[in-house]
Amino acid sequence: MSDADGARTTGVLVMAYGTPAGPDEVLDYYTDIRRGRPPSDAQLADLVRRYDAIGGVSPLAERTAAQVAAIAAALDRLAPGRYRVVHGAKHARPTIEDALDELAHAGVERCVGLVLAPHYSALSVGEYVGRARRHADGLGVASVFVERWGAEPALVEVLAERVRSTIDSVAPGPGARCELVVTAHSLPVRILEMGDPYPDELRETAELVAAGAGATSFRTGWQSAGRTSEPWLGPDILEVLRELAAEGAEAVVVCPAGFTSDHLEVLYDLDVDASALASELGLRFARTPSLDDEPRVAAALARRVADLARTTWPEIAGGSR
Repeated sequence: MSDADGARTTGVLVMAYGTPAGPDEVLDYYTDIRRGRPPSDAQLADLVRRYDAIGGVSPLAERTAAQVAAIAAALDRLAPGRYRVVHGAKHARPTIEDALDELAHAGVERCVGLVLAPHYSALSVGEYVGRARRHADGLGVASVFVERWGAEPALVEVLAERVRSTIDSVAPGPGARCELVVTAHSLPVRILEMGDPYPDELRETAELVAAGAGATSFRTGWQSAGRTSEPWLGPDILEVLRELAAEGAEAVVVCPAGFTSDHLEVLYDLDVDASALASELGLRFARTPSLDDEPRVAAALARRVADLARTTWPEIAGGSR
């Protein structure tokens, strides 16, 4: 691509968490998550144990690549040749900075960033955006960001469909009490002191999905809290399961709406850990399938990217060349 072509192209930076490619990368990955502080032997062994329980490696890299490809294909249908889509990870290669370097090297002068997480928090999406904006500024690449999409109609529609079908599959019979729990990754409680919108955005998604699915009873919960000394948002999904069993629930459907693809926090924390506890408590348990590269959601995210590009740079975004 020539510099002239790059100047006419809108870059799209799709960001995700990242995952180790194999067992030999787990230590470096965990150290990066801990901001350069290596984990203890016990902490590392525990993480390796959880990866072993889901087959030794997370499918997140493969799933993310499929999501990025689906968004790129949807953008190309909207405006052929207009967008150059790259992927950057927070804790793996290619990094956010690697991806932006690729765009700048291709002569791209403008970029829309999108995080594969629906709900905004300063400690999650905000960190991706801040990191990407700083590097883009240093490269002379103008940047804007889609920062939240938890109320996106296509997302709500897909999740509601999956909730309905999952409830049908797990409910023991007509009139049985089947509770819906909508979850996201827990974050430190200090976000509440910051007035962070994260819990409210999850609640909004839960309300919309429950209404779309016709679920008469639901609640939100948190999962996968970090192993640190500070308090994290609760109640944790395991605590919620204990509460539901004590209240007489017969079945539980978990919709991990804060996660967009299969990875450790879904395949282990829900499919192994939560499922085992539900069995001990006598609860029928199921979770909704992950979004992964669901075409309707990919198309909706592509439209959001294109709309933001068109609004920000009307002279170059959207339409044909």
